[in-house]
Amino acid sequence: MDLTALPTQLSNNTDIHVGSANNASEQTLAGSKPPVTDPNAIILAHALTDKTISWRIHNCKISKNTVTQDLPLPFLYHYDSLDDAIKQTHPLTPKLLAQFNTPMAAQEAAKLIGIDEALISSPWHIKVVGSLVVFSEALQLAVRLHWTNTGKETQQIYTQNKDDAILAAFKEWQFFGRIDVLYKNDKQALISVDEQSIDTETNKPLPLTIEASNDYQYLLATHALVVIAKLEADKAELPWFETAILERLA
Repeated sequence: MDLTALPTQLSNNTDIHVGSANNASEQTLAGSKPPVTDPNAIILAHALTDKTISWRIHNCKISKNTVTQDLPLPFLYHYDSLDDAIKQTHPLTPKLLAQFNTPMAAQEAAKLIGIDEALISSPWHIKVVGSLVVFSEALQLAVRLHWTNTGKETQQIYTQNKDDAILAAFKEWQFFGRIDVLYKNDKQALISVDEQSIDTETNKPLPLTIEASNDYQYLLATHALVVIAKLEADKAELPWFETAILERLA
C-alpha cells in the first residue's frame, strides 16, 4: 500500500460516539448477502488485534485538546476534595448544601466555605480527542480510529504538574466513535461480523462484506462497536496504539 496515497482528512464527527454517514458510504459497506462465508476471508476485528500482523501507525493527530485549571466545577467536587480535618471544622450547612450543584472556581468555593483558597486544590480539566490510522502493507488494509481520554465533558485530575496530569488522564484512554476502512485488496474478502446480526435462514451471524476500494468507507455503527469492543478487550496486548498516542501528546 502506498502510504502517501492514504487519505488523511480527519472526520468532523470525532467527538460523538456514533457519527452519521452519507448514504453512499453506508450502501457500499452494506454489500450483498453472501450465500456462504468465505473461509479465507479476513475478519476485520480479529485482524486488527492479531499481534502477528505487522501493523503500523500513521497520522496520529489531535483534534481537541483541553488541558486547563480554569474551568468551574460543581461546589460538591470542591468540598469533597478537602481534607477530612477541614470538613470536620467546616461541616456542611443548609447554605452550603443549597450550592452543591452550582458551578464555581476553587477560589469561590473557598470563600463560600470560609477557608483559605490555598486549602482547595484546583484540578486539571483534561479532554483530548484524536485519530490515528493503523495499516498493514501485507493486507492492503488501513483503518482510521478515534480515541480520547474520557467520554465525559472533561476528566478532573488532582495533581500539581501538568504533564503528570496528562499521563494520569490517559491511563484509561479509550477508542470511540466512527471507524473508516480503506481496503485495496480485491483478491481476498474482508468482512465484519456482528454476533447480534443473525441470518434468519441459517441462524448464524450475517457477515458484512467490505468491498475493495481506493477510498475510505464508513463502517456501520453496529459493526464499529464490535471492532471497538475487540480492540478495548485486547488493548493491553497492542502497545503500538498507546505508544503512538503518548508520543503525540508529548
